[in-house]
Amino acid sequence: MPQARTNTPPIPALPAPDAPNALLGGLSPAQFMRRHWQKKPLLIRAAIPGFAPLLSRQQLFEMAADEAVESRLIVRQPQGWTLKPGPLAKTQLPPLKQTGWTLLVQGVDQHLDAAHALLQRFRFVPDARLDDLMISWASEGGGVGPHFDSYDVFLLQATGQRRWRIGRQHDLSLQPGVPLKILSRFEPEEEHVLNPGDMLYLPPKWAHDGDAVGGDCSTYSIGFRAPQRGGLAGELLQRMADELEDNTLYRDPQQPATANPAAMPAALEAFAVDALQRLLAERASLACALGEVMTEPKPRVWFDEAEADWVPGALRLDRRTRMMYDDRHVFINGESFRAGGADARLMRALADHRCLGQRQVVRASEGAQALLQDWFDAGWLHRVEPD
Repeated sequence: MPQARTNTPPIPALPAPDAPNALLGGLSPAQFMRRHWQKKPLLIRAAIPGFAPLLSRQQLFEMAADEAVESRLIVRQPQGWTLKPGPLAKTQLPPLKQTGWTLLVQGVDQHLDAAHALLQRFRFVPDARLDDLMISWASEGGGVGPHFDSYDVFLLQATGQRRWRIGRQHDLSLQPGVPLKILSRFEPEEEHVLNPGDMLYLPPKWAHDGDAVGGDCSTYSIGFRAPQRGGLAGELLQRMADELEDNTLYRDPQQPATANPAAMPAALEAFAVDALQRLLAERASLACALGEVMTEPKPRVWFDEAEADWVPGALRLDRRTRMMYDDRHVFINGESFRAGGADARLMRALADHRCLGQRQVVRASEGAQALLQDWFDAGWLHRVEPD
């Protein structure tokens, strides 16, 4: 698998919200978010002129064989669709000349610095919503069938051509007995053929079907996180409950004798309601839980502890590190810290820019440097070596 380097490529500057951006077809991020985000598609020709793939086909196939990488093989044949999860050795992949097959490699930004750097160009959307970069390689006619996503997506063409048919699908029923979520009655409204460097943005629930034209087609999908309300509530409550120090026991000195022992006591229900209300009233605890949940590393992510000794200097977050903040806290890789004053400004700069200069680190307070050293030792950030 391609190896990471901590000093190249450089992390792109943060997109200026009000400046025209070629990535968005000349729209500023502010205009894009106002006009298109979660509203309507946008086709952008030459979003990245002269774009070159970040991986060769061979390197992508090698990545799919790695147990640490999530991958899937999808094959469309006359008798139907098949799906095989990775890891996938090269010998398990169909011949290149066989039509109708697709290899999906998820979370490439977690394994390749160049892919992580590409993802940073989309940080006009909050990090809490930005998810990952997936690469899809397809032979002639390869695709995953007409479907819809529950999240926003940018589809950047890297090699070859892909024909996209899209539509505002109202009938979301799926084909039965298929290992993929394929729409039963897809009704396309538009058709676009994308060349390398072209990009298509689709809001959630916009149906789309992409077929490789001519083979050797790769598409980079920039996906976004869309927390499900019930699932998020469950995670938050679990974290908050784990931190709650309230050992109050239920008491019912006025409980009368009952002829219906299986009936739930109303007082116990009221006790449970009060417990939840007290938990949710802890707004600081809720803020910490939210930040910890949103920065929790993905299941397949782990960090290598630093081999070098800590020396204050220029630093850069590891590409796998998630770091965010609110008015009172800093969150990193599922942990939360209180921060105020100069220390808070320093940590927010690290979260926003994903790097700190040597002067910033050297001038940091003793407490801030101690935190940075802990994160360095854990492999969450790295020293930037001069070129």
